[in-house]
Amino acid sequence: QVQLVESGGGLVQPGGSLRLSCAASGSGFSINTMHWYRQAPGKQRELVAGFLFEGGTNYGDSVKGRFTISRDNAKNTVYLQMNSLKPEDTAVYYCKINYRVGTLWYDSWGQGTQVIVSV
Repeated sequence: QVQLVESGGGLVQPGGSLRLSCAASGSGFSINTMHWYRQAPGKQRELVAGFLFEGGTNYGDSVKGRFTISRDNAKNTVYLQMNSLKPEDTAVYYCKINYRVGTLWYDSWGQGTQVIVSV
């Protein structure tokens, strides 16, 4: 079983930046896709950014041009650089990976990290 550990959340002022990290640990697995989602109070969980199976990245419309997803394959880690943060970016951010063990595919979610954008 692959476990995800997220870090980097916190309180930041509008216009500020944060960098989230999500590290996957386990054995015998191969990561397929990696995504970041977020969920604000009273709202549904939404896609923020992700790496696609066929290559490339995709972003939610509200974060395009401000957020950047990156990865370090050697460390099985995905990052989310968040710039020009707005109060509406306040949410719990979750990473999700799709991975393969042998011939089977699985999804794993992180525990979430809180981001608060406020003066």
